[in-house]
Amino acid sequence: QLEQGTVPGKPSIKISCYRPPGTWAYGNSNNCLVNIYIFTSLLSSNQSAMTSIVAGFDTCPDWAPFFGYLGAASCMILSNWGSAWGTWKSGLGVCRMGIDYPKGVIKNIVPIVMAGVLGIYGLIVAVIITQSISPPNANNSTSYSMYNGYAHMAAGLCCGLSSLAAGGAIGLIGEAGVVSFGLKASGGKRSWMTGEGANPGDADAGGVSGGPGGDALTAEESNKLYVGLLIMLIFSEALALYGLIVALILSQHSYSCKDA
Repeated sequence: QLEQGTVPGKPSIKISCYRPPGTWAYGNSNNCLVNIYIFTSLLSSNQSAMTSIVAGFDTCPDWAPFFGYLGAASCMILSNWGSAWGTWKSGLGVCRMGIDYPKGVIKNIVPIVMAGVLGIYGLIVAVIITQSISPPNANNSTSYSMYNGYAHMAAGLCCGLSSLAAGGAIGLIGEAGVVSFGLKASGGKRSWMTGEGANPGDADAGGVSGGPGGDALTAEESNKLYVGLLIMLIFSEALALYGLIVALILSQHSYSCKDA
């Protein structure tokens, strides 16, 4: 049962005390009132000290590193996810293109390389974040603040999600681009049926004359498609680079409770 009252002679505050069965909630001998009286006396005499202690617990709780490690883990996981996604889709396109135009396999390995770089971006940011997280002291207190935790989590998500989006773009563009390049360079014919494209001399000539009524497909025409493919891949990779730059800036923002 809850009873309400005020402490006589002290600042008018509302308190709620538990009244055990068979006892009276008011009186000088009540433990609840005595404890409240002591607390208000300490609060009036040491208000500044009490405020600093409470502020320290609010600013640097022992669970603050959770957000920092969450940012590092999300950065690494999402970046690797984007890298794997881009490698998967681009690799399928290169394998399909290799059937029509085997000579272009090495030339069109660029999307796979660019997708693999995304994992390095996540590794860089994750290492920076983990090295910035300070361990707790012997008294279970920590100088790692909530400000640091939020900043590191934002940095991890910024780099991770940017790399994930870039990996999807690289994978989809790379798959369609390399397959189209192989078809254009080989003149729409499969090398395992005609032998064309597997011969370096024929490949350098840019394919063969087209079928009935078709024009010759030259190397210059296929290279134009290749240049457009590279430009699209570069701007897709730039998305992850933007996230990396912002993540590095965010990771440098810090506040330590030792400085307070």
